[in-house]
Amino acid sequence: MTPYVEYPYTTPVSNPSHEYLAPVLRALLRQVQPHASFLDLGCGNGFLTAVAAAAGRKVVAVDLSVSGVTLARECYPGILFLEGDVCGDLPLKLQRESFDVVTCLEVIEHVYAPRALLANCRRALKPGGMLILSTPYHGYWKNLALAVTGKLDDHFTALWDGGHIKFWSRRTLFRLLDETGFRGPQFFGVGRIPYLWKSMIVTSRKPEMTASPG
Repeated sequence: MTPYVEYPYTTPVSNPSHEYLAPVLRALLRQVQPHASFLDLGCGNGFLTAVAAAAGRKVVAVDLSVSGVTLARECYPGILFLEGDVCGDLPLKLQRESFDVVTCLEVIEHVYAPRALLANCRRALKPGGMLILSTPYHGYWKNLALAVTGKLDDHFTALWDGGHIKFWSRRTLFRLLDETGFRGPQFFGVGRIPYLWKSMIVTSRKPEMTASPG
């Protein structure tokens, strides 16, 4: 069984579901050198990949979903989109390449094997390279608000085909990053008011010395 949930992408790119992430992503990318190379793992319909490519950077993107990659290629023909399992063996074209930045946005909540996903992120990065990862935020106050307002069933629904199967807090995500050899994580809440954030973006770096994670 593949450790990644494939589901069809039918949302038009003109109305992307994760557009609220774009302002923070653009701000983070301004800190990266103009000629940095990017790999987007789990690119979906390609909208956020195109945000990274807008500054003229070299960007390659991968997704398991055939419909997602097809839509991305149609909408953004100047970007290289490849089909591949982001938790398994990446496409052969990428196995000998390394990148300055790896983005993995709104993906980790869909995977059975998050350590395998982050291992691929780490392998794909150059020493000192930066990971930009996002996922829906879960914390005490948000979970309490969901319970008080009676929205737990809607939020944690089991009825969404291809939906979320992992629910991350800042603490659990930082622990996973540490386990998989990333260092210096920084947290950014995105969407809604503080502590009720819709998502979180975390940046972290592969160490300059590439010792195996312990």
